[in-house]
Amino acid sequence: MGIRQMLADYSPFNEQEEKDRELMLRYLDQFDGLFRRENEFAHFTASSWVVNRDRTKVLMVYHNIYRSWSWIGGHMDGEEDFLATAIRETKEETGIEQVKPISQELFSLEILSVDGHVKNGKRVGTHVHLNLTYLLEADETQQTSVKPDENSGVAWMGLDEALAKCSEPYMMGIYAKLNDKLNRIQ
Repeated sequence: MGIRQMLADYSPFNEQEEKDRELMLRYLDQFDGLFRRENEFAHFTASSWVVNRDRTKVLMVYHNIYRSWSWIGGHMDGEEDFLATAIRETKEETGIEQVKPISQELFSLEILSVDGHVKNGKRVGTHVHLNLTYLLEADETQQTSVKPDENSGVAWMGLDEALAKCSEPYMMGIYAKLNDKLNRIQ
């Protein structure tokens, strides 16, 4: 299924998702190259909310650029399979080997602002991520490892603890939404 159809079929959870879905559809009409970070204004990304089997913990990474505990995700880099990207990024950023989708369906969507920063010695300008999120499950006894060029910590934490350890106010709201949605499907 193409991105336009996926967004059209998605049932927004709240006002934030409704507005962000509307803007994503508009961006698809107005801009080229949204699946590559070479579009320096906006590009698609995929994230994952990785929970344990009991749905009581979430796997977080300490993001080096944002200096905050964060969910897992990354750029599409030309791919158009969001779920595959979310799974790939989860494995790369956490070192876990086994992760599976709880559902093939899109779990959440959000447009995220990214402040300008330096990455790998190169200046990256302020831009937005058109982000699609998937709900994944992993065994919390799996060994984890950091990805030093992106994060300096990987940890399982309680759902409320994940909010408390996040130092980005906007992301705290996104994580609270994800937890709320998780609690509704349990």
